[in-house]
Amino acid sequence: MAKKPDTSSRIADNKKASYNYFFEERLEAGMVLEGWEVKAVREGKVQLTDGYVVIREGELFLIGCQVNPLNTASTHVNPDSVRTKKLLLKKDDIRRLIVKAEQKGYTLVPLNLHWKNGKIKCEIALAKGKAEHDKRDTIKDREGKREVERAMKSRSR
Repeated sequence: MAKKPDTSSRIADNKKASYNYFFEERLEAGMVLEGWEVKAVREGKVQLTDGYVVIREGELFLIGCQVNPLNTASTHVNPDSVRTKKLLLKKDDIRRLIVKAEQKGYTLVPLNLHWKNGKIKCEIALAKGKAEHDKRDTIKDREGKREVERAMKSRSR
């Protein structure tokens, strides 16, 4: 019998998102996946860095999330590694996100994929793009934190 995955473990993160965007609001969405995709995600064959969320006819879709098929995939399935995946949210949440995302400068960005109660969930965020100087500030803050950690480690030795 196969071991069930941890109910709260992360599968993939979009590390570029926090560098390129300020997050206004975060939501957790379900995903419509095919069987071979779930098997590949269990094996960690997923990449989220180039993914983005689009709105089509009042529904949300995840585009650019790459799920690489396993070699043991069934012979009658033709896996498409960059297939568009539908995101599942309540209608009220979708309407609210559509209104906010249509404002200038806002977009919907996938942050991570994770397990929750045996199901794969996608955390998305309503985000506003960072200007170049904001990105430089992010790098400066990150390097400052690293230096503080190094100093603390050297003191403790």
